[in-house]
Amino acid sequence: MIERQSRLEVTERTLASGEVKTPVDPDEIRAAAAHLLEQGCEAVCLFFINGYANGENEARAAKILRDAWPNEHVSVATEILPEIREFERCSTASLNAYLQPVVANYLARLEERLEGEGAPAEILIVQSNGGVMSVDTAKALPVRTALSGPAAGVVAARQIASAAGFENVITGDMGGTSFDVSLVADGQNTLTSQASIDFGMVVRTPMIEMTTIGAGGGSIAHIDETGLLDIGPQSAGSDPGPVCYGLGNDRPTVTDANLVLGRIDARNPIGDKLTRLDSDAAAAAIDTHIAGPLGISVEEAAEAIIRVANAKMAGAIRLISIERGHDPKRFAAMPFGGGGALHAGALVREIGLAAAIVPRFPGVNSALGCVMSDLRHDEVRTLNRMLDTLDCEALAAMVDEITASSEEVIRRSNASIDGLETVIELDMLYLGQTHAVAVPLPMSDKGLTIEVIRAAFDASYRRTYGRLLENIPVRVLNLRLSVIGKRPEVDIARLARGERAASADDCHLADQQIFAGGQWHDGTIIDRLRLPAGAEVNGPCLLVQPDATIYVDPGLAARVDDLGNIIIEEQG
Repeated sequence: MIERQSRLEVTERTLASGEVKTPVDPDEIRAAAAHLLEQGCEAVCLFFINGYANGENEARAAKILRDAWPNEHVSVATEILPEIREFERCSTASLNAYLQPVVANYLARLEERLEGEGAPAEILIVQSNGGVMSVDTAKALPVRTALSGPAAGVVAARQIASAAGFENVITGDMGGTSFDVSLVADGQNTLTSQASIDFGMVVRTPMIEMTTIGAGGGSIAHIDETGLLDIGPQSAGSDPGPVCYGLGNDRPTVTDANLVLGRIDARNPIGDKLTRLDSDAAAAAIDTHIAGPLGISVEEAAEAIIRVANAKMAGAIRLISIERGHDPKRFAAMPFGGGGALHAGALVREIGLAAAIVPRFPGVNSALGCVMSDLRHDEVRTLNRMLDTLDCEALAAMVDEITASSEEVIRRSNASIDGLETVIELDMLYLGQTHAVAVPLPMSDKGLTIEVIRAAFDASYRRTYGRLLENIPVRVLNLRLSVIGKRPEVDIARLARGERAASADDCHLADQQIFAGGQWHDGTIIDRLRLPAGAEVNGPCLLVQPDATIYVDPGLAARVDDLGNIIIEEQG
């Protein structure tokens, strides 16, 4: 939140038509800059209400402001988001200004340290749209890094799933605090143009669409004020972490419940922070806070905690699949993160998914996505014209101009690319509507014509809503253009390399009792990374590796594909 005394007005007026009615006063801009610097401001955001229609006033003010400002932390709204909708534009530009000092200074220190160590590699920064950008672009547009960590995981999940023959997957990134869900349909990530964060702030920039809930391994289980069992949104995080870590937390978590149920090997915790997990402490915490108040056994309470967590995760998956017209039977779950694979089988059954595919290294899937991401630069321009009066020649010229400048941004990164790809879309809607549909713009030999654009709109609108509206004019709101620098592909097969056993029997590490469905079962612990291609093991069992544990429920089977992925399906 920007304090009131730091929000200053200056005299200017640009009409919605784009006409500059009142030019900016240079002395006012200099005086405002001096006032903000006296308050100790490190960064400044410049925003004029109709700047999207004509950026002339903002450009003049920006030049004066940059001359007066002692650093490069000047965010100009029309440079960041030259798009209609004043609140979203102002919110996004303000957040960019807020992030600039932190991100830019961090990246500068990183560059200096790597240069000092003689590292020759070009640094690329992951964006929320699943692409990467140069350090200079990230310093200028840090707002485009929002939610970039989970986005990188989705990029890796899409490529791994596609290589394994799954074009439709629902990804689930489960860490210590949250469960982030995204949908990949027909091999394509689902993109959105904005997201909301705390305090009603909006980030309007292209990003991979995510649904996030408080259901991580550290999410705390509790009895709410109505006497019902719930988990989250409070989390023990990684420090102090679950009770079984023995680092000071005494409230039971999802990880504690999995441990008590025998779904985690207490002798081999993930990472090198601990040598063993404390099952007795986890059971005592569940008994005190959950089992005792509910009058049930510790095992029943632990299983109830997992069922609540699974129900929340299933709800998030239904939100992005069933409620948007997707048949879950066509999709496989792709769990990753440290805890996602512990819940994969339950989600397959509860939602009716085709299968679950667990990547070779689920715990570092997001890091892998950073290596797999292509360079990408996005631009948007507001047109706000009725389709029947649209100047298609001017639109084509605008496309050429933006494409050329965006390609230059990509090339300035100096990263190795195999080629450039351009994606063009129009935001279009019927007159009177407030929500637009994204219309992919075909670039044919005939060039851009009103007829070509109308046909593309009809196809997109029908695909989204099932029918067209008759005799209602169509408005073209925005042009969106993305230039993608295709990076050399990562050979997914390389992830499957490593020493393999001759058979699944040779991968047996230990026997373990596993609680499921209200009773104890004889289970096994198996070395996942040594399982040979084609091997199949039946649940209940644990497939363990340094970065994650895969739990296979009773009645489910796990098989290893040629790329080292684990495919979990119903037995038989």
